[in-house]
Amino acid sequence: MSINKIGVLGAGTMGTGIVWAFAAAGKEVIVYDIYQEAVDRCIAGVKKGIGKAEEKGQVPVGTAEALKITGTTNLNDIADVEFVLETVLEKMPIKKDVYGKLSSIIKDEVVVATNTSALSITEIATAYKRPDKVVGMHFFNPAQVMKLIEVIAAAQTSQETVDMVIELSKAIGKKPIQVKEGPGFVVNRILVPGINEAAFIFYEGLASAADIDTAMKLGAGWPMGPLQLADLVGIDIALEVCNTLYEETGDSKYRPAPPLKQYERAGWLGMKTKKGFFDYNK
Repeated sequence: MSINKIGVLGAGTMGTGIVWAFAAAGKEVIVYDIYQEAVDRCIAGVKKGIGKAEEKGQVPVGTAEALKITGTTNLNDIADVEFVLETVLEKMPIKKDVYGKLSSIIKDEVVVATNTSALSITEIATAYKRPDKVVGMHFFNPAQVMKLIEVIAAAQTSQETVDMVIELSKAIGKKPIQVKEGPGFVVNRILVPGINEAAFIFYEGLASAADIDTAMKLGAGWPMGPLQLADLVGIDIALEVCNTLYEETGDSKYRPAPPLKQYERAGWLGMKTKKGFFDYNK
């Protein structure tokens, strides 16, 4: 089945990148958010970004003009989409509330994918009318650039659903891998503890944030240091993944470093707030 009309729920950083990835591949996209300002910013950001890519010769001329993106703050407006990608706030009660509402809005045959970084997809699926149609489709930031997509089946997910999402991922130029459900999946299970350990080293005063990042770039070949990566991902997201890993496994090695908690409380979430481990106001 060819998927042409897609609803993206959530117009934040990840939602914007995902809208970009789908729209640039020729899909018709409806982006939903509870805030009109977020919807407008998302659409403008995608069009501006693809326009710049045209100027640089990275995409064919006319790509920006051909984009099929609309926005809404009314969830009922996605009633006729063929696929839904949900990337709302990483809080289980919020996600389950959204899936409950979707149950009375979209058609029974429509697959609903979640972009959760670490939450239980099995639990999310219990809130939807067709749990066999719920699946993880985990993009990475920036979603329009990063090739990997983790496709994760919940306990209830049918293989037909998994296969469809794998094919859709390939259709938009991504490289999907199939992953069994587990806290953090593959990438975040490895990556976030690395970010967390770097935050512990920073907290202990062993090195500055800049020197920690330099060490990992020059000593381990990382293209970006772990603390800059935390700022890119969002310190709130990194903290949420740490908390989930800790709660799901009970293993103390996943306990969040104090700076992650302190910065999240201060509203210093990284690049999206212009301040995190580094200052982006300069």
